[in-house]
Amino acid sequence: MAFSVNTNASALSALLNLNNTTRDLEQTQTRINTGLKISTAKDNAAIFSIAQKLRADLRGYSAVKQSLDRSISTTDIALAAAGAISDLLIEMKEKSVAAADAGLDPTSRTALNEDFQALRDQITIIVANAEFNGTNLIDGGTDAIVAITNPNATQTITIAHQNLTLGGGNVTITAAQTITTQTLAATALTDIDNSLALVNAVLTKLGAGGKSLESQRTFADKISDTIEVGIGNLVDANMAKESANLQSLQVKQQLGIQALSIANQAPQSILSLFGG
Repeated sequence: MAFSVNTNASALSALLNLNNTTRDLEQTQTRINTGLKISTAKDNAAIFSIAQKLRADLRGYSAVKQSLDRSISTTDIALAAAGAISDLLIEMKEKSVAAADAGLDPTSRTALNEDFQALRDQITIIVANAEFNGTNLIDGGTDAIVAITNPNATQTITIAHQNLTLGGGNVTITAAQTITTQTLAATALTDIDNSLALVNAVLTKLGAGGKSLESQRTFADKISDTIEVGIGNLVDANMAKESANLQSLQVKQQLGIQALSIANQAPQSILSLFGG
């Protein structure tokens, strides 16, 4: 065994091993604290870069889902309103058919006309209230739905505006229309039949658009879940493994401290060579 008062090789080796153990222990503690095996680019630059790109896509899909949710709500309200208008037109047809009876007495005709006007005016109220988040798909304006469907905002689903106001094209019944005479009742019947056909076509368009939005929303959820799992597979720490490593490294650190202490005491044996 060689002795030197200038260099304690055993102590240097023990210190190096202890430093390595301490570094590994700090890394394990960081993984346990963060739940991540790769939390910075220093841990693994390539995987960290991939994970960051996936995180950006995940945030993008979060915005996509918000856009789709707003669009679905707007479409659902427009669909409900259009369905209600279709129902009102059916009731108005019943009143018009009754008013087209040549033998109807004036009192009954007046009552039918009042009912007809009340139903007619409800259409205006329904259209005015068919708004969500400032967008009305069925009023006299031009609002349309343009929902984002990908995280780069380069793909969209568009649902066109459908005017369901009185006299607005799809509803040919006018705001002043009445059934006070047999002739006016016959005219109303023609307008109502035309309106029903057009409104039902609008319902088909809105229904198809709403279905597309809901399908895309479901797909966005699945994509988001897949991306989230993918990120986890790349960067999440195996907590069971890290817990076992922590215990092992803590023991190793204690042994390293003891080994360094013993190595530091070794030079003291040189004094025994010069003892009396």
